[in-house]
Amino acid sequence: MLTTHWPLRNLRLTTDRLVLRPPTDEELSDIADVAAAGISRPGEHPFLRAWPDEPAARARGVVQQHWTHLGSWTPDEWDLELGVFRDGMPLGLVGLMGSEFRVLREVKTWSWLGLAHQRQGYGTEARSALLHLAFEGLDAVAARTEVFEDNSGSQGVSRKLGYRPDGISRDVLNGEPIVSDRLRLTREDWFAVERPKVEIAGLDECRDWFVDPS
Repeated sequence: MLTTHWPLRNLRLTTDRLVLRPPTDEELSDIADVAAAGISRPGEHPFLRAWPDEPAARARGVVQQHWTHLGSWTPDEWDLELGVFRDGMPLGLVGLMGSEFRVLREVKTWSWLGLAHQRQGYGTEARSALLHLAFEGLDAVAARTEVFEDNSGSQGVSRKLGYRPDGISRDVLNGEPIVSDRLRLTREDWFAVERPKVEIAGLDECRDWFVDPS
């Protein structure tokens, strides 16, 4: 069985409304269709990554990025991509990234949802599940994210979850400088308040994939 060699396939996070898990190839195609249908409104550029304007190119990029993250995975450098599903229907993708995690114990998160599924609380619920995996499942000490100053949706999610300001970052987008707020959530702040229930399944079989025991 594939899970014998790739136990990450069995990882699953379950919240009140959502299931987060690695998509099958068929489900990845469905998620790519969600991206093709739109992930931001006209004139909005909420991501540092420049998403293609052409729907087919957007869909292809989702598939390629997913395969790249799978193929480049090591315990020292990983990017976990989980499909976000409600009642079996894909809403988008979320990611939990670790670099030298065994030493630093810090993670970064990213996410996107299809336009039809935004502003319904799914983004907060999905990121909360990722953070539960990081802090409760993997014993992280901090989670970081970077958000454009005018990205009110992502800024709001971060505030709800307890992130604190951690400086700024300057990057280039479409040939122009752009400023992002760096935000940080510590383990202490995460456990300082009661959080919604999240069930984790399949982590024991793949824990070494996140934290190299050597």
